[in-house]
Amino acid sequence: MKNSLLFILIIFSSLGFLHAQEIEVTGKTTDLSGEILPGVNLLIKGTTKGAVSDFDGNYTIDVPADGTLVFSYLGYADLEVAVNSRNTIDIALEEAAEMLTETIVIGSRGASRTKLNTPVPVDVINIKQDAINMPQQDLSQMLAASAPSFTAFTSGGGDLSSFVSQPSLRGLAASQMLVLVNGKRRHTSAILAANQTGTAGPGVDMKFIPSVGVDRIEILRDGASAQYGSDAIAGVINMVMKKGTGEFTGSLTAGAYTNKPGYDDSSLTADERDLTRSLDGWDGQNFQFDGNYGVGFENGGYFNASIMVAQSERTVRPTVLSLDRAPLYDNLYLTNGRTETNGAPIITNPELIAAQASGDAGLISSLQTVEGLMAARDIEQIDVSTYSGLPAKTNMSFAFNMETPLTETSNFYAFGDVGYQYSDAYSCFYRRAAQADRTSYDLYPNGFRPQIYNDQYNISLATGITGMIGDYEFDLSNTFGTNSTQYGMFNTWNASIGTGSPTDMDLGTHSFLQNTVNLDASHFYEDILSGLNVAFGGELRFENYIIQAGQEESWTAGDAGIITATEDNQALVGPDGFPLEDLSGTPYVDDLGNPLVLEYAGASQQLVKNYALNCQCFRGFAPENEGNSWRSVMAAYLDMELDVTEDFLISGAVRVENYSDFGNVMTGKLAGRYAIGDNFSLRGSFSSGFRAPSLQELNYSHSFTFFVDLVPFDGTLYPNSSSAAKAIGVGALTEERSRNYSLGFTSKIGDFDITVDAYKIDIFDRIFTTGNFDSSQAPVLDPIIGSGLASFRINGGDISTQGVEAVVNYNTRLGDGKLGVILAGTFRENKFEGVNLPDLNTELSDEELADNYVSRSLIGQFETGTPSAKVIGTVNYSIGKFSAMLRGTRFGSVQTRDNTIRTLVPEGTQGYADQWFSPEFTTDIGLTYKFNDTVSLTVGGNNVFNEYPEILRYELRGFNLYSQYQQGSAGAYYFGRLTFTL
Repeated sequence: MKNSLLFILIIFSSLGFLHAQEIEVTGKTTDLSGEILPGVNLLIKGTTKGAVSDFDGNYTIDVPADGTLVFSYLGYADLEVAVNSRNTIDIALEEAAEMLTETIVIGSRGASRTKLNTPVPVDVINIKQDAINMPQQDLSQMLAASAPSFTAFTSGGGDLSSFVSQPSLRGLAASQMLVLVNGKRRHTSAILAANQTGTAGPGVDMKFIPSVGVDRIEILRDGASAQYGSDAIAGVINMVMKKGTGEFTGSLTAGAYTNKPGYDDSSLTADERDLTRSLDGWDGQNFQFDGNYGVGFENGGYFNASIMVAQSERTVRPTVLSLDRAPLYDNLYLTNGRTETNGAPIITNPELIAAQASGDAGLISSLQTVEGLMAARDIEQIDVSTYSGLPAKTNMSFAFNMETPLTETSNFYAFGDVGYQYSDAYSCFYRRAAQADRTSYDLYPNGFRPQIYNDQYNISLATGITGMIGDYEFDLSNTFGTNSTQYGMFNTWNASIGTGSPTDMDLGTHSFLQNTVNLDASHFYEDILSGLNVAFGGELRFENYIIQAGQEESWTAGDAGIITATEDNQALVGPDGFPLEDLSGTPYVDDLGNPLVLEYAGASQQLVKNYALNCQCFRGFAPENEGNSWRSVMAAYLDMELDVTEDFLISGAVRVENYSDFGNVMTGKLAGRYAIGDNFSLRGSFSSGFRAPSLQELNYSHSFTFFVDLVPFDGTLYPNSSSAAKAIGVGALTEERSRNYSLGFTSKIGDFDITVDAYKIDIFDRIFTTGNFDSSQAPVLDPIIGSGLASFRINGGDISTQGVEAVVNYNTRLGDGKLGVILAGTFRENKFEGVNLPDLNTELSDEELADNYVSRSLIGQFETGTPSAKVIGTVNYSIGKFSAMLRGTRFGSVQTRDNTIRTLVPEGTQGYADQWFSPEFTTDIGLTYKFNDTVSLTVGGNNVFNEYPEILRYELRGFNLYSQYQQGSAGAYYFGRLTFTL
């Protein structure tokens, strides 16, 4: 017992002694000339505990008295300094040209390399450094503003697409790009959203990761399926989370859009010039709070946490069509000619009855016109227009990143996030009172604008152990992620139920779960030529996708328009003795003009009023849409990098994956780099890739309403396992396969870093969605779809994209300050190579079937619907307490291809309403002043000169007024940001 007590006493005494030896060290970081260096990284040698010097170069850190500090800064040589019980240590770093580029790990499981020394192109976006001057706050929008090859499309409408900002690399779909966090696969959203490449699919929603918790983002612009698995056809994005400790960094940002749309009057009709204007001035007001703090452990570990709370109002960009195109009322409405199902009259224009009673002939005449009744009710055409714009959102998220030693040779790590988002959007056409099948005088006498809303919950958690087993480094991890999204609609109703229908409905819930187990191992052999790194590992992944039905009223067909006979041989007449009428006022009579008769009481029925079914704008998910699907994926890979000489690097990877629902697939990759002298290198790669259809694509189904020239049509997207798909002959989806070629060079000329890379990606059996089939085109569908329309997901055809990407970095001193210039651009061509047309059970010719199988507009969206060129020029300058960012972005031209032959305006001829949109240029500005060590203020804006894209031509103006695929139609945004460090 005495020995045990003595042992415990010795342990506690030792801990107290060790703790007593930790001291607070302060100091200043400069270069050899005495110029202050803000943002220098400090690390206690042998631990993961560190700090960062502030704007004035000052730092504070608790460190063992006999410890060693390691100082590092971009463009300067690392410096190690022994503490030797000193409380003040000022250091001066020496410039080193070879340190001017960031080291990266993505794309390589070997030693870290600079981005000029990789065999494939990699961009590094320093979020921690750049965020203070950027107008953008969402990670996807930050990347879109910084990297030309990256885009993030946010729909101004489009139902589910309003809620996700779909990311994209190299003009390909969001589902063809893999996203990692700290090197671990990130789960996708449960939402199957439309994107800028023309085909709806799942994508990673980056908004749930607080940008304040991200250190940097690495973008691998090269096919990497053999290294990282399915989805990495276009490339990989890796978000590296912060590790800093001992400092709280927070910011409060507020901003708004000016909402002063610009357009060329010559493109509008005379009526539209009078009608088109903005609503209420400034809109989209938003604020966001971000906070980050890290705690260091005694054993050298750390815990870094981040929080984000944000709220934004809607932006509204109305499409105000002239009265002749979108009249609010029809003649039956104006003249009180509508009737209920049983024939009772509906008084829709009481103003007219009052005028008739007064005998005012002029007023009577006026109230029988659309303009007159709107004026009497104080309604303008803009009040009943369709609204497009960004949704209102409330976002909250918390993220953390931690690591702590377990033994002398192993560490435990964990990182993750939890988030919530509420959104409501204008994503529906205005339901005009003239549309008798879907409006109600009792509920909405002047029509209504349905609004869709969404509640999302997102959770991610990764845990793992890294360490050494013999000579091999290993990483064993488990990564869990889930996204759940519940849809609702308000300001709506189910017309087939009648006025007893609810006006706020639950439409259903979607959820996606992914759990991934990884075991990776690697070893570097120094004695094989100039070094060989061997890495290998395995992966086991489980995925689950669930669709739950909404409330019954959101998807059911009511009986409000049906008459059921209450007696034998019941005549279809109203209380006035006249025949019952349909919605257009046509009576139900036989060939002799007599009312139709229902023969059998309780059995005979007649659909008198064909009221629209389901929740208006977006049908709820019904029991037939429900699903609970699972899959498992097993994979193994081998990755090798050989430095044949100091100037010649070759690498290769092979990966085998087994999908429980697709079988086996093997992919491979070869890459190389050859240095010619100290400042020039050639590099290139070839890889094969694949993407298995997501569970969302395999199992999603839904009925929907779409509009052609403001005429509504109801259709259903059927899964490939459905009876409709089997009847018409649509087969099961197969994987997309790809080939990826890349060739480029890197060069350093003085203070310039230059990378230029050409690439070509061929994708076979790309997934598309067909056009709509009706029962006249495919009679085999008649028993299944009746008068509705059916569409399907298919491996529709082969595509390719090719282009050139260039990045030039320049860093120097300008006077007493520092100047950084980045010029980056991408120039590409997307091409649809041909349709994979099967033999379907239709009455269509091969040409007609091909046009509907992969439509003209869908091909156009992929080929020319996004800018083929995008150039970004950024200038950063800092001096003393000031720093500034100026960024200009040029979006190349785009083209919209129409899918309907129509009468063109003003030509009057028949044809497609195709439209080219000229290149656009926007400017972003951020200016920061640091008042003291703790507080700084930033002001600036995005698209500060309020550049709007060209408006759509007359025939295409329906939901949107502007093209959405360049800078979007939000216009100028201005912000202020208060940043504080404690």
